[in-house]
Formats: sequence, structure tokens, C-alpha cells
Amino acid sequence: MIENPTITFVLGTRPEIIKLAPVIRCCERRDIPFNILHTGQHYSDNLDAVFFDQLELPQPDYNLEVGSVDHGQQTAAMLAGIEEIVLENKPNVVLVQGDTNSVLAGAIALSKLDIPIGHVEAGLRSFDRDMPEELNRVLTDHAADYLFAPTEQSQAYLHDEGVDDKRIHLTGNTIVDAVHDHRDIAIEKSDVLSELGVTEKSFGLLTAHRAENVDDCDRFAQLLNGVQQVGARFDMEIIYPIHPRAQERIAEFDLTIPERISVVEPQDYLDFLTLEENADLVLTDSGGVQEEACILGVPCVTLRENTERPETVDVGANTLAGVDSDMIVKCANDMIQGDSGWRNPFGDGTAAEQIIELLPTKVGVEV
Repeated sequence: MIENPTITFVLGTRPEIIKLAPVIRCCERRDIPFNILHTGQHYSDNLDAVFFDQLELPQPDYNLEVGSVDHGQQTAAMLAGIEEIVLENKPNVVLVQGDTNSVLAGAIALSKLDIPIGHVEAGLRSFDRDMPEELNRVLTDHAADYLFAPTEQSQAYLHDEGVDDKRIHLTGNTIVDAVHDHRDIAIEKSDVLSELGVTEKSFGLLTAHRAENVDDCDRFAQLLNGVQQVGARFDMEIIYPIHPRAQERIAEFDLTIPERISVVEPQDYLDFLTLEENADLVLTDSGGVQEEACILGVPCVTLRENTERPETVDVGANTLAGVDSDMIVKCANDMIQGDSGWRNPFGDGTAAEQIIELLPTKVGVEV
């Protein structure tokens, strides 16, 4: 247990662990005292806790183990737990990442304490207020003291909302750092291609887990049918590492998985990264997967009507299909036939270093 940490990391889900890993490693390299507060927001070790071992990160100092209960109960439990631990440790700054309930709870807790909070990946906007993540992003950005914007577009959104420019810092996205770091580890550790019996650039990769897609029977069925048609059109197997939520809905709705879609267990991060890099096409409703596919040079079709990563669309790495079957096939065809030589819009892989250097000496970080 670190006494008197300079930085406390609050995280609770797989994407947060992945994207904060480079910042944690930066602290280790610079001998900056830190601790990790895991909210336990995800309920499956396959989806988060195992990553600490796999990515060679220190185990969390605290785990609130809140689980996947309803939003209000979950956020309230995290808020109370975060406040208690932060007051006990009195770090100089708390860092949160992304748009989950863990992030929102951290922002609310710290907004009433005399301890600054920094938001990694600030300024993302889908402009869809029906998305709970959108509300989490906006509220956290307006509560945070230090906003680390990954792109010029996200920086501009914050400026347009009246956020003081002194609080906004353009750093790039730590996902670039993470992909660079973890590709090398994946090459050494992952045998997923041979285990699944696929070869490079011979398959598609599907992720679908968002409530608006999988909690609606008709919408989920349309999505699966469109992905099936993509597999048939391009004579490819579509690998689907299924999320527990989606698995439950398939059983509940009595949906049949189409023959071109091969459902597999949720993959650990290194295996999933290997699948992403070697896929011929990615179809997803995940924001983070849109980014990773863009960085890896793999064409992406997003199974949503909007995205908080518009930069991926702007550079030609991604397109929005929604869940209409015909549109999914059209978008897949456009992306597979298109030019994959796009520019990575998320920075040069030094975001973690920039974030640490931007934390001023008045909060105790030596730079």
C-alpha cells in the first residue's frame, strides 16, 4: 500500500484499465507515488480484473466490488467508496478516464473535495443524450480541473461549451500509447489465431454489446442479419467474442446465430488486440474499438447512427451504418474496397508522458 500517493487512479472497466495503463507505467518510470482504486464496475474477471496480470500492471490497492447493479445504486456506492478512500489517502490529484459510471462517481465525489481531478479523454461528444455515457462525459468535463483532450475536435467541443481554456490540454489519446505498448506483448503471448483456426486477413471481427442494440430484439436481429450478409458477400467467417449482456439477450429473445457468425467466449485484451490487428474488417458498436481499428489500419463499420469518435470517420477509417441490414452490407463493401492509408488522428503515442508533464508542480508531481 502506497502511503501519501501523489496520484490516485480511479477506474472500473476494461477500457479504463487499458487506457490508463500507459499513464500508470509513466508514473512507475518516474518514481511518482500512486495508488489504484478499482470500483469493480464490471462483474466478470474476463472483462477487467485479469488485465492487471496480463498487462503487467500493479494490482489495485482498493476494490469497491460494486458489480453490475442498477445505475443509481451502483453510482451511489462508488461515490461513497471513492470519497472515503480519497479522504483517507489525500492524494495530490485524482485521474479518471472515459465515460463510465466510475468516472461520473469520481467526478461528483471530487467536486466536493479540495482535491483536483483530471479527466483523461475529455471532450468526446456524440450529441446523443439518450446515451448514458454522453451525460457522464459532459458532467465529468464540467466538474474536472484538468481536461486532457485527445484531439483538436474534442478540444474545440470543450471550448464551445464555455470551459476555461486554461483547464483544457491537447495531449492525444492514450489508446495510441496502449496499442503500441500492448502489440509487442500480444505478439509474445497470444496464440488466439491458431486457437480459433483463422489466418491473417481472412475473417471479420464483430463486437455488439450496447444496450440500444442488444436490448431490442428486432434491432439485435437486424444487426445479426446484416453481419451475416457481410460474411456471405465476402465469403468470410465473422468472429464474435460475445459480451455477457448480449449472450443473455440472445437466450431471452430466442435468437438464432447466423451460420457465418462464430460466437466465442469474451477474449482477454491481448487476444482481442491480435484479432483486431489481423481482421479484414471490424464491425462494432464500441467506441474504443473504433479507435483501435483506426490506429491498427483496419477498416471499421460502426453499428450505430452516431459516434463520439468522428475523427475516425473524417480520416476514412470508419463509417456509420446503424443496424439496417442493407446499410451494413453497403458500408462493409465501401470500407473493404476503400483506401486503408488513412492518417491516425489520435496522436503520436506520447499522451501519457504529456499528461504527467501537464500536472503542475502545485499538485506535487515532479516533472
